[in-house]
Amino acid sequence: MLGSSQSFAARYDENNQEFSLSGTVRPEAGSEIADCMVVFDRALRHVRGTLYVNVKRLARLNNTGFRILARAMVEACRVRPELKIVVVTSSVVGWATAKFGRLRQVEPRISVNEYDGHFYPGQSFLEDGGFIPILRTQTRMTWRHERAILPRHGLKEGMSMADICCGIGDFAVLAQREFAPSRLVALDHSKSSLAYARSVAEEFGIHGIEYTYGDAAEMLLDPDQFDFVTCRHSLQIFNKPDMILKELFRICRPGGRVYISNEKNSHCLGEPRARSIQWTYNEVAKLFEYFEMDVELGPKSRRYLMDAGFHDIRMESFMVTNLDGDPQDFADMIAAWENVYAGEMSVRRGDSPEFTERFRQGFRDHIHAALHPKGYAGWPIWVASGQKPA
Repeated sequence: MLGSSQSFAARYDENNQEFSLSGTVRPEAGSEIADCMVVFDRALRHVRGTLYVNVKRLARLNNTGFRILARAMVEACRVRPELKIVVVTSSVVGWATAKFGRLRQVEPRISVNEYDGHFYPGQSFLEDGGFIPILRTQTRMTWRHERAILPRHGLKEGMSMADICCGIGDFAVLAQREFAPSRLVALDHSKSSLAYARSVAEEFGIHGIEYTYGDAAEMLLDPDQFDFVTCRHSLQIFNKPDMILKELFRICRPGGRVYISNEKNSHCLGEPRARSIQWTYNEVAKLFEYFEMDVELGPKSRRYLMDAGFHDIRMESFMVTNLDGDPQDFADMIAAWENVYAGEMSVRRGDSPEFTERFRQGFRDHIHAALHPKGYAGWPIWVASGQKPA
């Protein structure tokens, strides 16, 4: 049910016992959010046990609105001793956690759950400054292929574009320079990555990119507004990629396209020393799975896009190799992988010294293959795009 103002919406999902409030709520008087409170009262009448109050997309809430909602929550708990209320917030809307958290001091059966605190299990690895060289080198090597692939998937000059999970922003900079979109929003859930992204844009002398802090699974972006939405090497590091795709679908315009890229890490290859290399990358896939990430997702992209509601799926793969420019670039990328995968991640999983040494050897052998005068080393990428039905 929509609120009385077009700036916010209130809904109740009986199946999940969830009351959700989104948008901007800034009433001067209670009558302005009367419709919202009707929905909330309906939720209270139907709920049994725990009511979830979802404010993940609540961009603004003034004190008047907060007092009205807070009073209703506290009074409901006092009238119904069996009732619990869990307010679901996001770190993207930082004020909500603190503001609603104060209610626990008034009523112990009201609690706050910042849901994305555990939603991105691999984020701590990716936010580590040591990962930045990996990302920049990877983008530089994949761009040689993607600048030709992107037009085949529908990207044209002058389109409105969003780069979701933009990371350190280097792809957004390249897309801005190459395709001159009419608008480019670059969104990420890491404040440190966005700070670096702004410095990358400055370094390249690129202006006009709208860098936005946001949760890719619960974006504060309006629906149906972008012609072309990209999400590269990201679905594979989230434990709920279907939730990300649902959001990509929502912000894409009808007739627009969503473009994703992912890996199948076990298909990394090299020669000579192929057996050692193969063993290590099979173990990389298992390591990521342990941390609830799927670096084997690439070939599954078509299914994910179809399940999300896209049609006209286009899919292709390409191999980044040591022959794409300077072989040292490829070797540097593998060295950075070794440092993170066989270092911090392997240690955190509790691997034995014997395993870790064999694990590291495979990366070293891949570097050897990349730099060998007769060697070949490859890293496969799957790209796919789907059209949102008009």
